[in-house]
Amino acid sequence: MDVGGLRFDLSPEEVPRSWYNILPDLPEKVPPPLDPKTREPVDPKLLERLFARELVRQEVSMERYISIPPAIVRGLVEFARRPTPLFRAKRLEKYLGTPAEIYYKYEGATVTGSHKINTALAQAYYNKEQGVERLVTETGAGQWGSALSAAGAYYGLKVRVFMTRSSYRQKPYRRTLMELYGAEVFASPSDKTRVGRTFLKEDPEHPGSLGIAISEAIEDVLSDEKARYSLGSVLNHVLLHQTVIGLEAKKQLDEAGVYPDVLIGCAGGGSNFAGFTYPFVADRLTGRSNSRFIAVEPKASPSMTRGLYTYDYGDTGRLTPLIKMHTVGHEYKVPPIHAGGLRYHGIAPTLSILVNHGVVEARAYHQTEVFEAASLFARIEGIVVAPETAHAVKAAIDEALKAKEEGKRTVIAFNLSGHGLLDLQGYQEYLDGRLEDYEPSELPIYRHARDS
Repeated sequence: MDVGGLRFDLSPEEVPRSWYNILPDLPEKVPPPLDPKTREPVDPKLLERLFARELVRQEVSMERYISIPPAIVRGLVEFARRPTPLFRAKRLEKYLGTPAEIYYKYEGATVTGSHKINTALAQAYYNKEQGVERLVTETGAGQWGSALSAAGAYYGLKVRVFMTRSSYRQKPYRRTLMELYGAEVFASPSDKTRVGRTFLKEDPEHPGSLGIAISEAIEDVLSDEKARYSLGSVLNHVLLHQTVIGLEAKKQLDEAGVYPDVLIGCAGGGSNFAGFTYPFVADRLTGRSNSRFIAVEPKASPSMTRGLYTYDYGDTGRLTPLIKMHTVGHEYKVPPIHAGGLRYHGIAPTLSILVNHGVVEARAYHQTEVFEAASLFARIEGIVVAPETAHAVKAAIDEALKAKEEGKRTVIAFNLSGHGLLDLQGYQEYLDGRLEDYEPSELPIYRHARDS
């Protein structure tokens, strides 16, 4: 249904029945995870101690489309509230005076207010089917922790969340939301694990990071046979589950009578960017389009724009296998920016490959300029976006102004991956002029490269 060319909706029957898997279409194979001691590829079966068996299978599957079990489709519709709407930002276009058309997929319409519920339901389902009783995870801004907590409530699983300490303090109501869904939430680094106690000993006021929280979650899982780890980004099975976003958006943009010239998403680990863009990237890789793809990250954690493409630990405590990706180094102490979901030292291996091959453009912004863009978006379009999504908003505005300079009609689409109604402390700091920018002078990964 087209509501005056402003809103494009799908019926529940149009929720995708298969996920798109980019692995068969990549320009090169994803390098395998390595055992840090032997430097030999890790047998995927060994990962079954951490993840549900079906998720490990999906991680390495070369099937282009993987069927979504009916129970997950039902959960996406009745619980997650899919499909989500696509909007055209005509008021923003008029304000900018641009010939560009700007569209955004509104994942803030889901039950937990972000895209994260799409993979949370899938991961909870496969673990429940396997007989797992408890899921353990990390969260930055709390959107992933909220989503997994909700999915745990839906499927009757216990959930424990290690939340980065800076976000635990900045976003107390996200913690409340997780606890409301029945989850246990601990500030990370915590005194619950050996890894956490080590970092607290070094710095009792450590702001935490996703890398540390991952280490704590994995250590917790390895102490309980009935527990498994759930990850909100980076790995391929997570990005796979998020492609429901882009598959829906394809239908909606077709209904609008357009095909995007530019597709944009923020990127911390890469899940919302990949979920939105990969179904369109498939067209580019197979020669059916010339669309541009822009992945936006914070200058405070510039893995794609300043990091190295090399093997690194996925966590700060060095409990994971080595993963080849763009990274600033697992030892990097990420500054406490408000975009907590982007405070990760690496990026998805599949996205790293696309950046290397020039399929995806990487861009970085300071948090003051993204909050400025998000504040404008709120006044013009009415939606207060999450600080993570603010990065995509900033890039969309920049692209629209570029189209204005060139006098070129350009179709721009971005993923509005979550609302910011629980992130108002950051907005208040912006309005009060207290928001700080952070940019590292040196990155740990370069020091390690010199040493080796």
